[in-house]
Amino acid sequence: MMFTNADLMTAIITPFTHDGRAINYAALEKLTNHLLDTGTTGFVIGGTTGETPTLSETEKLTLYQRFAQIVAGRVPIIAGAGSNNTAGTIDFVQKLAQIAGIDMALVVVPYYNKPNQRGMAAHFKAVADASVLPIMMYNIPGRTGVLMAKETIVELAQYPNIAGVKQCHTMDDFEYIVEHVPSDFLVYTGEDAQALFAKVVGGNGVVSVAAHLYGAEIRQMYDALAKEDYRTAGALQRELTPKMAALFMYPSPSPVKALLNDQGYDVGTCRLPVLPLNSAEKAALYHALALKGAMA
Repeated sequence: MMFTNADLMTAIITPFTHDGRAINYAALEKLTNHLLDTGTTGFVIGGTTGETPTLSETEKLTLYQRFAQIVAGRVPIIAGAGSNNTAGTIDFVQKLAQIAGIDMALVVVPYYNKPNQRGMAAHFKAVADASVLPIMMYNIPGRTGVLMAKETIVELAQYPNIAGVKQCHTMDDFEYIVEHVPSDFLVYTGEDAQALFAKVVGGNGVVSVAAHLYGAEIRQMYDALAKEDYRTAGALQRELTPKMAALFMYPSPSPVKALLNDQGYDVGTCRLPVLPLNSAEKAALYHALALKGAMA
């Protein structure tokens, strides 16, 4: 699946039943079609927003297979496959490659172990060597505890079967990466507030959480940018940025799930250790959004 037009990649949540014990596939299908209707041009399934650390291997593989069937080739799918165990990641990526309809494996920088730059590079090269699927690196130091340096990313961008990066760091680093990687290497920001800037400086787009609620507005912003209507695009990003921030007032994806449930998508609860919003937290979230002219 080509990623040429996949600028708005939604990092889709995993809907659960109300007791959190099972995945709600009917809700997943309803939400997927809604996101496609509101401007999503690709998906990351089983990422941070998908609460992947709380899913068993069997749940992940079943989720990815069912999701690929729901999407049915309409847009590209990147599936979360990384861990802090290189051998375990290789084993899972090889199982993932057997699922029809998955286009790329998302492999996070190893967390907890705190590898140095040589260790990170060796990890990604080992996974890429063993994988049939192309690899997208996931650099998110706020969650892994280590930053993969921009120079390391540029080095790995030259390596066979490493096809892209989801970058969650500064725009300075993002610009450096875009400037120094091959032209066909995919560079996405994982920060919603950087969505417009990422495209302006030559990145492919955003892997978005906010698209669950504001996909139509992000799509409008990107369409305005494509038409060189910079004033409209800039105004939309300024309007969206505080809303995007509000969605991370509490551990993600609890704010997004609360709002989706209230909109009738029946996405259920979060799994421990993330709790659903209590009444006070929900009121504060709604207050923050209402102050920006969003949902009342």
